[in-house]
Amino acid sequence: MQSSRRNTTKKPKREETQWRNDLFADLMERTEGLRAPGALLLALESRAPLELTASIATWPLLRNAPAGDGHAVIVFPGLAAGDLSTVPLRNFLASLGYETYGWDLGLNFGPREGVLAKSMERVQAIAKDTGRKVSLIGWSLGGIYAREFAKSLSGSVRSVITLGTPFAGDPKATHAWRLYEFASGLKLDDHDMLEQLKLAPPVPTTSIFSRSDGVVSWPLSLQQEGKRAENIEVVASHIGMGVNPATWYAVADRLAQPEGEWSRFHREGWRQWFYRDPKRDADAMW
Repeated sequence: MQSSRRNTTKKPKREETQWRNDLFADLMERTEGLRAPGALLLALESRAPLELTASIATWPLLRNAPAGDGHAVIVFPGLAAGDLSTVPLRNFLASLGYETYGWDLGLNFGPREGVLAKSMERVQAIAKDTGRKVSLIGWSLGGIYAREFAKSLSGSVRSVITLGTPFAGDPKATHAWRLYEFASGLKLDDHDMLEQLKLAPPVPTTSIFSRSDGVVSWPLSLQQEGKRAENIEVVASHIGMGVNPATWYAVADRLAQPEGEWSRFHREGWRQWFYRDPKRDADAMW
């Protein structure tokens, strides 16, 4: 995809923020011509075990992440994955004080008959049993579920966090769309549905993405930022995003915010070295 050329002349400081926001919005409007990540990024998905090793090695430091308040967190796995894939993340969050749950529906082969209804019932049941709203975390395809459930069950959902989730454009700009169609028996050709997926839920929503994602073209994980919607960039593979230490810390930071007092993730101090500005070079595409 060709990038539009823009005047890069130095702008007055008071205009710079608006200019960068406009450029970022323009990026999201140009997602339709995206392609799946190249062969090099796909090959780099093999680093996922190293990301888990890094999380284990930095566990003592990660335990200094903001503590939880005990509310329930449900984690939805990615395509063709199950609750086993989210055990490391759930154990980490449990160590911070959260009550964590898997999705409890086996392997995720898409929204087959009964899957969505059972998942929504589970969200409502856990919220009722705990007497508090629940937070939803979704990895890749699981993030689509989390976002859509929050739209329908906003009275039961406290916040949403997605990890490498392709909701903002053509799903064929991924290396997983053929597997999705084969496993689910569904076609990714419903334009109205794809437009609906772009809309953020009416609850605090964070999209965590990586420009080195080898499965999902990263602009597909960008949402329009607003009062309760943000994007956080990490350096991670797609397969390893849910076991990456930077992801874990960001997730813990977002979940720890008091209900009703959401504020945007900051990148000050040491964080600037691990969380780059997601709006930088916004007109550059992989």
